Order: sequence, then C-alpha cells, then structure tokens
Amino acid sequence: MHRRHLLIAGGSFVALSACTSTGTTNGGGAVASTGGLEADARIARAVLPTQAPKAELLQTWTGSYGGVPPWDKVTAAKLREALLEGIDLQRADYEAIANNPEPPTFANTLVAMQMAGEPLDLAQNIYGVMTSNIGSDDYNAVDTEVSPLLSAAYDEISFNAKLFQRVKTVADNADAMGLSAEQKRIAVRSRDSFIRSGAALDADGKAELGRINTALANAFTAFSQKVVNDEKTWTVIPNESGMAGIPASNKAAAAAAARSRNVEGWAVVNTRSSVDPYLTFADDRELREKVWRKFVNRGDNGDANDTNATIAEIVRLRQQRARLLGYNNHAELRMQDTMAKTPDAAFDLMNRVWAPAKARVAEEVADMRALAGHDIEPWDYLYYAEKVRKQKYDLDQNELKPYFELNNVRAGSFEMARRLYGFTFDKLPTGAVPVWHPDVVVYEVKDAGRPIGLYYADDYARPGKRSGAWMTTYRSHSSFDGPKNTLGSNNNNFIKAEGGEPILISLDDAETLFHEFGHTLHAYSSNVVYPALGGTPRDFVEYPSQVHEHWVLTRPILDGYLKHAETGQSMPQSLIDKVEAAATFNQGYATVSYLSSALVDMDLHTQTAPPTDIDAFEKASLDRYGMPKEIVMRHRLPQFNHLFTSDSYSAGYYSYLWSETMDADTWAYFEESGDVFNPEIAGRFKSIMLAPGNTVDRAEAYRAFRGRDPDVRALLKVRGFPTS
Repeated sequence: MHRRHLLIAGGSFVALSACTSTGTTNGGGAVASTGGLEADARIARAVLPTQAPKAELLQTWTGSYGGVPPWDKVTAAKLREALLEGIDLQRADYEAIANNPEPPTFANTLVAMQMAGEPLDLAQNIYGVMTSNIGSDDYNAVDTEVSPLLSAAYDEISFNAKLFQRVKTVADNADAMGLSAEQKRIAVRSRDSFIRSGAALDADGKAELGRINTALANAFTAFSQKVVNDEKTWTVIPNESGMAGIPASNKAAAAAAARSRNVEGWAVVNTRSSVDPYLTFADDRELREKVWRKFVNRGDNGDANDTNATIAEIVRLRQQRARLLGYNNHAELRMQDTMAKTPDAAFDLMNRVWAPAKARVAEEVADMRALAGHDIEPWDYLYYAEKVRKQKYDLDQNELKPYFELNNVRAGSFEMARRLYGFTFDKLPTGAVPVWHPDVVVYEVKDAGRPIGLYYADDYARPGKRSGAWMTTYRSHSSFDGPKNTLGSNNNNFIKAEGGEPILISLDDAETLFHEFGHTLHAYSSNVVYPALGGTPRDFVEYPSQVHEHWVLTRPILDGYLKHAETGQSMPQSLIDKVEAAATFNQGYATVSYLSSALVDMDLHTQTAPPTDIDAFEKASLDRYGMPKEIVMRHRLPQFNHLFTSDSYSAGYYSYLWSETMDADTWAYFEESGDVFNPEIAGRFKSIMLAPGNTVDRAEAYRAFRGRDPDVRALLKVRGFPTS
C-alpha cells in the first residue's frame, strides 16, 4: 500500500476505504452527488503534471478485469528502473500540489494527494511481491538500494512546508469550507499524520528525522534479508528412525524437500510449517531438540545473519525519533492512531489474560510430566501435548488431517464467503492473466454475480519467500475517480507434494488459511470513496481475519467440502464432538507463546533507554513476566519480522489480542442467534464492520454493530479461562 495512504490510514496492512455515494461541489463544498466526485477528480487531475512515465513497469495496467499487473514482464532491472523514475514522478506531483497558486481546497489538495504518485504505486505493488514471494539475490539487491531512497522520498512529502500548510488550512477550516464529515475526517487525520511525521519540526529537526528514517529503512531491509537467509536452511534427518511418528504426508514433504536440496534422507526446512509438525510427532527427542534449536535461534547465531546488532540499532533510532517528535517512547508515538490509544490500555488487556494463561500452562505441564516421566522442555511441549490430547479426549491430530486437504479447505473458505456475503470465486484458466510464479492460481471474484476483482493464491514455500502467511492488496477499491476492481492475494508456505499427492494440512493450518482469507474478505467487501480512509487501526485490522477462523468447523463447511481425502466421507459427529470437547485444550501454550511476544514487544518499545544487548533484554523481560520455562516466545526478538522489517506491527503485536476481544464477542453474537450463517447479522457485519474502512471511528462502528462495547469475557471463554 502506498505511503500516501499510510499517512492517514493508521498503518493497516490491507487497504480498505469508505462507503458513501456522495461527493463534493466546487472542490470544497458540502457533499452533493457523484457528479461532485467527478468534478473534484477533474480539479485534482488538472493540478498534477501530465508527464507520461517511460519505464515499462510504470505504465497503467491493461487487459481484462480492469487491468492486471504485468508479472510476466517483471525483472529486477526493470523494477529498479521503474522505482527510480517513479520517485521522480511522485516528487513532481507533490511539488505541483504544494506550489499550486490557487487557494487550498479539499479537491485541489487532499484529492490531488490521493492521485499523486500513481505510477510509483504500480511499481511498489510489484516490488512488494517480488521481495516477499520471490526474494532472489537480484531482487534483494534492488531492495537494499531502493528502500532508503523510498524512505527519503516520503520524508520529502512529510517535510514539504507548503504542502503541509495547504493540508492544515483545509483541516483547520473544514467547517467553513462546508466539508462533509468524511472529508473533514480525511483532512484532520492527514494534518495530524503530517505532524506525527515531522512536518512541524524546524529545518534541523527535519534533517535529523530524515537521517533517522533512512537509517531505519536500511536496518529493516538488513533484518529481513538476514532472517530469510536463516530460513533457507534445514535440518537433515538422515535415518528412517529419525522420522518415526511423523505422519505420511509430512514425511513425504520432508523427503521432497531433501531431494530438491540435493541431500540424502529427509529435510526439515527452517520454517514453522515444516518445524511444527516435526516437533509435534517425531519420537526422537534428541532430533526434536536439534530441530527446535535451529528454528528458535534464527537470527541469533553470532554469524553473518545474526540480527541482534540490527535490532539494537532499530530500537535506538526509534527512541530518537520518538523524542524528536515529542513522545516519551516509540510505543507512545505508534499508538496515537489506534483503538487502544495508550500502552497502558494494551498492557491492561494483556495482563488480564496473562495470569490465567500461565496458570493453565502449569496444569498442562503437570499432565505432560505425568505422562513423560521427566521434566518438559520446550522441544517436548507439542509432542507430549499431542499425547495428552489423545489420552484425555481420544483425539489424534493424524485422525483429523485427512479431512483438511488444501484444495478442499480453500473451497470451504469460498463457500463461507458465499453464504455470508454473496461472494463467489471462479478459477481462471492457466495463463488467463500473468502470475509471478507458476504455482500461483487466480480466481475471478464476484459479489452477488457482479465482477469486483481477482484473487491470487500463492500457497507453496520456496527458497527466498518469506515465512508465514499473509494477505496483500495490489489495488483497492475506490470510487472518487471512478470505481476500481480489487486485486489481492493470500500467500502461504505449505510444503508442496510430489506427483499430485493430496496436501494434508492440520486444523491449525486450516484456521490460518481462513484467517488470511478473512483479510481478503475485508478487502473485497470495501465499498470505498476515498482511499485515504481505507486503512483501519492496527489493533482493528486483525479482527475481520480472526473472526473468520471460527467457520472452519461449522457443519455446512465440513459436510460440503472438508471430506476425507481417501474415503470422501464427511467428518463424523463423534470426531467433531471430540474436537469441540478439546477446543480449549493447550490454550495455555497457545496464549503464553503469543502473549509473551506481545508483552516483550511493548516492554521493548516503552523503554526510555533502549537496550543494547537484545538477548539479555529478552531474557530479563521474560523473567519479569514469569515466563514458564517450558515455552519459548512464538517470535523471539532475533527473528521477529512483525517488529523489525518495518514499523507496521512495532508496539502493536498486542493487536491480535485486542482484535480477538471483538472477534470472540462477534462469534458469540452469531452463535446466540442460533445460526452461525445468520444472514441478517452477516449483512450488518459486512456493511458496518467490513465495508466502511475508517470513515467512522472503529469503536463507534462496533457499538453500532453489536449494540455495546465488546465483552472481554467472550475472549476468556473462548480460551477456556475463568471469566470473573
């Protein structure tokens, strides 16, 4: 997503915008009609230079579906050329807006700003995909070179005094100009974001902030590349005995991974989707420890890929920036535009959950120790948890996996979207549109039969692709200058099977797929006017994704799509009953591993004296919180991509828990209605929570949807913790 949107979008990863059918008159008057929108767009276009871009990857996307990215034409050299020229074109656009001799209006300033830099937008969308999904040396070289240049280019916008004054004039005089509530919100949020970005600093302050931002951009790139390099590694399991206990599908994937890397035996790739199944099922305790240590020490091996010094530099620079902008620490700065508002509010929620989560871990460890006959180490936890699950609930994950074949899970997610919101996803023929890798599958998306965009699915792990799962938009819907089809993708890291064998994934993986698809549904529900209000606060953006995880195990999805890979039978009710009985099983582990990462994130970014020894800080922070020794953070600091590849989730990893409070309360709303596909609730959820972006404060929107604030007791109940 373009930085000009991030300026006032609250740092959302998914670009979503507002829902309205009205516009403005005379570039600054009250909202009147769609014709007013068209007039504003004409005024804005007239302000901008007419210089046509030369680079191939800066050209307007052409073809069907409203134009699509030319992935088949992308090379690192062409991308570099496009980014460099795009920066120059963006600079010219903003200079034209800032130096416009006409008095500032909403149209000639705020609307023009949303149009500025469009060619660079196109290149940056491609840039993000090639560095995240391909990540080869040539694209990494482009990333290293261009990242600081982009940072400096956006600082130019933030530091442009004439531009800031025009924005401030519109914001300060919004009522006198007759702006609509939506337009006023854009202007005020833009003004405030400029200030948080350093617009009010003097010349020396701007120069210092620019130096800090450029240094941070370099550090983010270095961190990302080091972690990816460590994730390109693997642990070789040389003998059959080392694979004892591993399900056949995971064993086959490990064998394929070994062959593709020209090694004998089996390869456990150093990413979570490969490591977790090994830690869960492998009988060889010594090898579990070896695999575990390699995984949790990514970025922390004292070699060329060690990230500790890079992290220390990042937190030092963040603290300098916060103080320069008038804040006590980085967390205080980052939380200005969130639902929580303050670090204390985030800490309050986390602490309410932390104590019962630790208490549950103690119970889980006692159960496992009784079964194992020895102390539980972190590389034992998933293994013995699975044994306890089998003992307590007669539930074996291997019994579940045949029902979660990857293609069927995706088909089930499409059915959820159809039943809840009227979306359909129709697979396009291979070659119908360009893709960045042959594994990518593309679908046409329709809303109640009306085409609204394309959905790209990139499911498989490959060397150079960053780990984890995520959603990206390449073009978000907006209508202020004409409607736009939405283009987006879900990206996963499943291990590809050989010979067309079914890819069986875990229930947890299925929920992750539905989670990321929830981000997609958020994007495709958007009914926008202005992209500037497209993003949502960081601690809201995970809410639409998390709530959609609940539909995985609903009966219509199970019966219609999640059939046994061999027998074709639906999951029997007896097995569903076991899953439901065990629904809160191991929630101590799940909560503590996540929440420890969120607590340490907030602890790190509320320090007034940034630590220099990152490993020592991590240990001391966990000791203060009383971290159970049997568990490691889900994301240790040396590999914590959320925090150190950008500012996006920094001082914001708590947001998953904040969002889960709304998610659990929303799911309770559906359940209490007696129909988890309740069309009336689903329609209101789509129109009130998904479609409007940030046109209305998200807390107010939730109250409009639910009739009250979210009840944290729903979250505690979902996790099986005491609610009083």
